Amino acid sequence: MEPSPPEIAQSMKRFYESLSEKDQRRYAGIEALKYGHGGRSSIARVLGCSRRTVSKGAKEVSQWPKAEVDRRMRIPGGGRTSSQESWVDIDEKFLHVLHDHTAGDPMDATVRWTELTVGEIGKALQVDHGIPVSQSVVRTLLKKHNSRRRKAHKKQTMKAVPHRNEPCENMQRLKAEEEAAGNPMVSMDTKKKAYVGNFSREGHGSTLEALRTSDPDFNSFAEGVIIPHSL
Repeated sequence: MEPSPPEIAQSMKRFYESLSEKDQRRYAGIEALKYGHGGRSSIARVLGCSRRTVSKGAKEVSQWPKAEVDRRMRIPGGGRTSSQESWVDIDEKFLHVLHDHTAGDPMDATVRWTELTVGEIGKALQVDHGIPVSQSVVRTLLKKHNSRRRKAHKKQTMKAVPHRNEPCENMQRLKAEEEAAGNPMVSMDTKKKAYVGNFSREGHGSTLEALRTSDPDFNSFAEGVIIPHSL
């Protein structure tokens, strides 16, 4: 059998220690029976009990009559009710919270953004509408109603550049002329500029000593510039 991950094993041991002596023995037996061959020794190591205790618990639960097992099993549909069942109007209240904090994509009506965090939405549902929900429920509601957080985009220019569009307009004009004349055209793709010098780079290398680079790595210290490109 494969060993349980450390965090699962710790949770099992904490639960085991919270039980009475009889229930500890039976719980250990049930866990051992799940794993089959080798399970008793492994569970004994995880729970910190003897293999004899595990074997005794496994024997006890194996001898339970079917009626006793059925009585101890949770009936279908048992357990905690979902938030949707507890508050049938949770969707309406959720949209009310987002009403004044929502923006949309003009090109896609199904996409919406909100400035509120998951925690702020959960707090508003509890304070304004008396609906206490976890952050996972809030995330489920956000996904259900196509709402998401917005990411910043680098689109605001720091200064106005005269004749900024003229090179692009000239390129479009030349392209149209060459296409009309039936001449072949080559497309060249350039990548981000790379400055040559003793600068820090992403990634790792195998070295015997630590690599020391300039601090700070201002572009003015560069020995040159490389512009990767391809056809």
